[in-house]
This record gives sequence, structure tokens and C-alpha cells, in this order.
Amino acid sequence: MKTPNPAAADPTISDQSDGPGEGKTNQTAESSTGFEPRASQSLPVLDSSDKDDKPNSGPSSAAASGAGDLYTGSIEERQNAKSSRPFSALRRALTWTPKRCRFDPENPPPFTFALNILYAFSACFTVANLYYNQPILNKIAETFNVSYEKASSVAALLQAGYAAGLLFICPLGDTVKRRPFILSLIWLTAMVWLGLCITNNFTVFTVLSFICGATTVTPQLMLPLVGDYAPAHRKASSISIVVSGLMLGMLVARLLSGIVSNETDWRNIYWFSFGAQHLLLVALYFFMPDYPSTNPNGLNYLRMLWSIVYMFFTEPLLVQVCLITACMSACFTAFWTTLTFLLSSPPYNYSSLTIGLFSLIGIASIAGGPVYGRLVTDRYVPWMSSLLGQIAAFTGITISTFTGKFTVAGPVIQAVTVDVGIQMAQTANRAAIYSINPKARNRLNTAYMVMAFVGQLSGTAIGNRLYHAGGWTWSGGSCMAFVGFSILVCLFKGPREPGWFGWSGGLNLRRDSENPPKSGADTEKAINGSTGEPAQEERITPAPTSTKGRTPSSPNPTKQNE
Repeated sequence: MKTPNPAAADPTISDQSDGPGEGKTNQTAESSTGFEPRASQSLPVLDSSDKDDKPNSGPSSAAASGAGDLYTGSIEERQNAKSSRPFSALRRALTWTPKRCRFDPENPPPFTFALNILYAFSACFTVANLYYNQPILNKIAETFNVSYEKASSVAALLQAGYAAGLLFICPLGDTVKRRPFILSLIWLTAMVWLGLCITNNFTVFTVLSFICGATTVTPQLMLPLVGDYAPAHRKASSISIVVSGLMLGMLVARLLSGIVSNETDWRNIYWFSFGAQHLLLVALYFFMPDYPSTNPNGLNYLRMLWSIVYMFFTEPLLVQVCLITACMSACFTAFWTTLTFLLSSPPYNYSSLTIGLFSLIGIASIAGGPVYGRLVTDRYVPWMSSLLGQIAAFTGITISTFTGKFTVAGPVIQAVTVDVGIQMAQTANRAAIYSINPKARNRLNTAYMVMAFVGQLSGTAIGNRLYHAGGWTWSGGSCMAFVGFSILVCLFKGPREPGWFGWSGGLNLRRDSENPPKSGADTEKAINGSTGEPAQEERITPAPTSTKGRTPSSPNPTKQNE
């Protein structure tokens, strides 16, 4: 008796593949009249290993050679599988999360001091990439046999790339998971940085510098992250620790670069950065929690960019903070740019090394910032800390403007007060804007940093022009004007005024007793709603206002309690 053919009894034979990434496939036996696939079935495709042996094989010849020669997935599935193979291992590595770092909404990982320090060091050694080149531009020019003016384009392109990254990459932090996003950026920066270490072509060096500047935006992703998950009672001090790491990176980069390039080849500082980025990648890989996206349903990228512009027309607090930041940044760059001209000319005639040591004065603000944030900014409204920082900077600038040509004590006082004042104002201003909308903190931070860059460019241009026109007194006068205007902007809108100007909210400087979310679980509720389900994207609207201060963008304005 003949054994019945199972293929004839059942027209569909299931074949399971044990290969990685491949699921079950179905094969359809052919009848003697030919093969006619149904609409729901996929056309059989020859395995790539058999194409050379059977160039003209069709369905009939495939059936004759056996069902094992057929791959029955769709053409699109096969193409996608092939295209994903080279990067699948890398993607799995960057998206895999250690058990201790997996985010549980019911029991989220605590925001510890050690994690805060890790984020500060991340900010330090990533932002340092922008400043390693500044003390060694002359050696870069000699190595590539270009003029000093052309070599200075390296620093300009790094800053331009950083600005592009702030505007076009940082907003993505509002729509993707931060852990794989940050790890991918650090890995990409490290790989491109390798090209800077080995290339002998100046054009390639400048192009890679721009790319590295664009991907070196990790600090600006860390700060909104801290604003999301730091406990409310120490949110400002936690932000201040990361800001201190940011400022330390600017200082350490110039200092290390000068020392290393003075004793060895200048490329060694680039190799040092290459190793530091990989160590940082490993540390974050094993200790950074896998925080969820603040907008799990996703956002349209172009609308997301437009919302940054839209917020300048709907958020009075954001406009106030950005104007203050632009003025303080202009003062900072105008001072440090013209200080070199003052100290290198009579009556001082200091060497470049002595002038460079003035940057160590910034250690005072770096060390004192977190302490001030804990004692003052965490207890009082951000408006107060910002105003005190501006007053401190204005006082030091005034003293230095009228004494700087006679005694070095004037510039020293200005260096201390400007650094401390900017640290105080930055911490307070960031804490203020992060309270506007928990689902848009990366976009708010982008708006903030773009205005800071505008201020830096303006301060450098105006300070240099005025110094060459009227000397130290004129450039110091520009710094006084910048900070004086920022103080007026701060006083124009009170600490609790919900509208564009005024003091209707009162003069109470203490923080409200109703605190914002204190833990990761509370933050999740604030971001995704109390039900635990992902919330829809919130419109960018101002804080609830009274009838007097109502803005047109508020769909449901809430009256303040009289």
C-alpha cells in the first residue's frame, strides 16, 4: 500500500526556521495544473545560494528540486532582513538595558546623588569636545600647513555644529527614549572623533569637527532629564550640579589641552578625548536608567520645531528668561574676550600662561553653585535667585570697569562675580522654564540655549568693537548695559505674574507649599496622566492666568483665587 503524501493531503506545509530573526514560513504545494498563489499568500523567492545554479528556475522547477530551496517570505521582508543585518547587532547592543536599569513605573529607579554626579561628569567630558582645540589652534595650523586664520575655522565649525545640534537634535529628546538616544549620540561622536585623531587632510578635519559639534549635545539632554526626575525638594541643586559639570568641562578642556600639547604631540589630547568618551559610554550603559519617552505616541518633527517658535508668542516666562540669558551670555563673552587684550598690554604685560590661569577663577562658581542652589534656589522662587545673580554680576562689572586699568584686582573681582552670577542665573532660569510644560522640556531647553548662543555671538562682536574704539572702559560699559537691561527685564515681570508684565501675583518669594512631583512615579503621573496610560501631546500653553492676564492660546483659562 502506498503511503499518502502529506503535501497532497494538506496543501499547506508549515516550516519553522531556527535562524535568528526569522519566523515561521508557509509553503504551498503545486498541483499538476500549475501554481496560482492566493492574494493572502506570498510569491516564492529563490534562496540567494541557488540563484547561480538555477537562473531560470520558476515555480515548477522549484517544486521539482524540493521545497527546501524556497524562501517563502515576501520580497519586502527579505530585503528588510538583509538590510538590517549589518546594524542589527549594534542596534540590539545600544537598546539592550541591564536589569537594574529597566524602568518600572510602579517602582521607578531613584534619582540618587551618585546618578546626579554621573550626569555631571557626562556633561563635563562631552562639552569638553568643543574646547580642546582652542589653546592649540596654532599647532593645528602648523600640522596641516594652513594659516592661523584658516585654523580658527575649526573652533567656529565646532560651535556651529553644536548650535545645529541644539536646534535640530535636542528637540528629539521630547519624543524618543533618552537612554538609547544618548548612548547612540556618544557612540557616534566617538566614532567620528577617531577620524579627527588620524586624518591628515584639513578639509576632512573641519567637516568631522562640524559633525562632532552637532552630536555633542549630551549635556543639553541631561539637564531636562534631571528636571524630570530630580526630587522637588532638591531639583534646583541637582540641576546646578550638572551645570557645574558643564562649566567644569569648559575649564578642564582648555587646561588639559594646554598641558598635554605643551609636553607631547597635540593629537594626544584628541586620543585622550576618544578614550574618555568610550569610558563614559560604558558608565552610562550600565548605570543610566531607561527612562520612558515624555511623548510615547510620538510627535511630528516639523511641528515639534515649529512649537519652539510658537512658545515665544505664548509663554511670557520663557521670553523673560531667554532675554535675561541672552544678556548675561553677552556680558560673559564680552568680558573674557577683551580681558586678554587688557592683560597683555601695559601696565600688565602678562604672558599667555598667566592670562590662561585667570580661567581657574571659575572654580569658585563651579564649587559654590550646587551649595547655593540647595540653600537658596530650592527654597525660594527662581526669580529671586536670578535677580541676585544679575545684581552680583553688575556690581563686579562696575568695579572692574573703572579700576581695571590701574589694578588687577578689578578684573579678578569681575571674573568671580560674573561667573558666580551667571551660575546662579542659569540654575534659576532652567528651573523656571522646566516648570512650564513637563512634556516639552527639551524644546524649552533648545529655545533657552539658542538665545544663549545669540547672546554670546553678540557679546563677542560688540565687546571687541568697543574695546578697539575706546578701550577697557568702553567694553566694560557694554557689559554694564547688558546686565542692566537684564535686571530691568527681570523687574518688569514679577515672580508670580502669569501675564507678560506686572506684579499681580504678589511679592511672596517663598516656594509654594504645593510642591511639584517628588519622585519618578509622581513624574510619570505628571507626564502621562494619573491613569498610567500615555497621554496625548499637550498644547504649548501658558500657565493658568487670571482674567486680567489671560492669553489667547489658553483654551480653558482658569481664574486665580482672589
